[in-house]
Amino acid sequence: MNKKIGALIAALTLPALASATNGYQLIGVGAYQKSLAGAVTANPGSAMTAVSNPAGAARVGSRADFSMEAFMPERDVDFTALAGKKGDSAVSMYGVPSLGWTAPTSKGSNMYFGGGMYGTSGMGVDYASTKMTGGAPNRYWDGYSNIAFWQMAPVLAWNVNDKLSLGVSLNIDYQSVAFQQRVLSDTNADGVGDTIVDNFDLSRAASSFGFGLGLGLLYDLNPQITLGFSYKSKQTFSDLEYQLAYGDIYSDAHTAGTAGTYKLALDFPQQAAAGIAYRPNSKLTLSADLKWINWSDTMNKLAVTGPNNFVRTMNPGWDDQTVFAVGISYDLNDRISLRGGYNYAKSPFGQNQVSR
Repeated sequence: MNKKIGALIAALTLPALASATNGYQLIGVGAYQKSLAGAVTANPGSAMTAVSNPAGAARVGSRADFSMEAFMPERDVDFTALAGKKGDSAVSMYGVPSLGWTAPTSKGSNMYFGGGMYGTSGMGVDYASTKMTGGAPNRYWDGYSNIAFWQMAPVLAWNVNDKLSLGVSLNIDYQSVAFQQRVLSDTNADGVGDTIVDNFDLSRAASSFGFGLGLGLLYDLNPQITLGFSYKSKQTFSDLEYQLAYGDIYSDAHTAGTAGTYKLALDFPQQAAAGIAYRPNSKLTLSADLKWINWSDTMNKLAVTGPNNFVRTMNPGWDDQTVFAVGISYDLNDRISLRGGYNYAKSPFGQNQVSR
């Protein structure tokens, strides 16, 4: 049962991962980055570059950008292989705002300063009680999750010469995390779960702050070709703390936890990207990115700890991701640009994480 419960915890997050995300990180921040499917390391284009490639702040000029994204992923959970049923998530839409700006440090300066507040990651589901297994007694599962991740990124960038730009950003992070799931047994065969088999109730969201560093470089090989490189360190957070009552959470040994403070350490992974942008003429830009995200460091093994040596392991078992992204932008005129892109990455979790 413990392995099966561990896999079910993944159901609180995995169905939320859609084409708009790599793992649970958005493929791009703001309308410009999203329209190019995240292929922006060498083609910054907006003030949101502070969180993707800090060097871009020296290339986009004096500007301010605001974006509001409506994120509407479809999520479901399927227990039919266990003689159970399918369930759909009730959470249907998320608003993801982002705001950024850049400006020279002084008139005519090659140094640029900027920053902003960016919604860069998040997910959530809300499943009603769903039949999980057949047989006697039947078991029912319900689950809820809500994760919000924000970054504030003051950035300093420098045009070293007419070919090379460098940038650095300080990432100041905030996350809010809530999880809840229960497994109940239908002991009287009336089609409703009535006896708790397992409980994992962190539904009263906890929040924490974190910090990290971003580095970036842009280099023009010639007027048509630009290379870009960026690195973002691991975002290290303080522990999430939950005040729980007796029985809100069960341990790995299936015993009810006592009332008290429970902690979960959840950091955000380091990542690196390389990109190229090609401008065959003044209207058309083609861009491509290769990105590595170190999910195995932060989403492989997780555990909730509490009073009396309480431990509840989650162990999502995520692997690192290699992300490929391509984008195309065509300027019809000074006011209208057409953009498109494609982003591909294998899921960070394997089949064994969802079928145990």
